[in-house]
Amino acid sequence: MTSIENLLRRSHKLSAELEVFLDLPLHNYSARMASSRVLCGVSFEHSESVRILLVTGNFTSSLGVLRMQYESLVKAVWALYAASDNMIRKLESELTSETEKWADKVPLLNGLLQELEDKAPPQAISPLIEFKEYSWKPLSSYIHGGIHAITRHAKGYPTELLAQAAKSSNGLLVMNGMMLVILSGDSRQQGKIPDIQRRFIDCCPKLNSDKN
Repeated sequence: MTSIENLLRRSHKLSAELEVFLDLPLHNYSARMASSRVLCGVSFEHSESVRILLVTGNFTSSLGVLRMQYESLVKAVWALYAASDNMIRKLESELTSETEKWADKVPLLNGLLQELEDKAPPQAISPLIEFKEYSWKPLSSYIHGGIHAITRHAKGYPTELLAQAAKSSNGLLVMNGMMLVILSGDSRQQGKIPDIQRRFIDCCPKLNSDKN
């Protein structure tokens, strides 16, 4: 497990560098930006949980939380680019039995991605669609106690699978950092996330340009 331990140490350093972007003030304090920012914080929290669960050997749970990290990030992007003003007002409402029932009307993941395809920049939506294409079904299996969860929990987790999970989580974390920079509207932050990504390329998924 030495390689995984090294990967997780690097992942922790990556997280520490990206964590500073959580402190950036919003470009404006509209409900839309505030909702997106909160969801970025939720996704960031899930990324930390993925690493903690990998360290403690709770591999099935870590893969379930990876899906939660992804969903929170998708919703953060959706809140900024695609959610209607009415949806945003509801998201910002106090938690009551009435607003809890209304929350069932928020689109599911496929609906969120479909709305984003027409409204979000391609560089924001393409990685999210790619992640879903390759990872959604197996991660859902871990969430719902499906065949992936049963087989891996019974027979063990290959090192390659755990490394892939850590790198996937880190890739989402980098996207989270990009969102935080966008929400800040601070031109001084431009270029910082790509620089971090280059320095931590060893613990992130390969870029599309690197896969050929």
